[in-house]
Amino acid sequence: MSPAPTPPDTGQRELVLTRLIDAPRDKVFRCWTEPALILRWFTPPPWRTVRAEIDARTGGTSCIVMQGPDGTEIPNRGVYLELVRNERIVFTDAYTTPWQPSAKPFFTCVLTFEDEDGKTRYTARARHWTVEDCVAHENMGFHMGWGIATDQLAELASTL
Repeated sequence: MSPAPTPPDTGQRELVLTRLIDAPRDKVFRCWTEPALILRWFTPPPWRTVRAEIDARTGGTSCIVMQGPDGTEIPNRGVYLELVRNERIVFTDAYTTPWQPSAKPFFTCVLTFEDEDGKTRYTARARHWTVEDCVAHENMGFHMGWGIATDQLAELASTL
């Protein structure tokens, strides 16, 4: 396997969340790639995840539907750019199906899962197309929302 390419300098267009999760990385990875598990952790309350369609492979698609407290559903469609089992997931909303551009790309997410003494060093990098998109994502509550979801992910992964 060749080493991952050096990431571009994203400067003010990147938001990062990292945690040490008390579960092996294969279990944390499963929580991101198995639809039944995604339904259990992905969305911070009072929102919930009501559907997850996952084709977890490089070039595969995903559609995760979140539902707000008022019943409004928000589909999050994307394509996996890279999947390295138990190590790395890269997905983007720049495409809605394989190589069909979305109307408004927002970000690419790079997830890494590193072994750290039997636990998982989990890092989520949200790389945005523009500084304005990055600021908007931060103002939507990226750190709090992704933080709550990551806590839920960690709790679930520790029970698998």
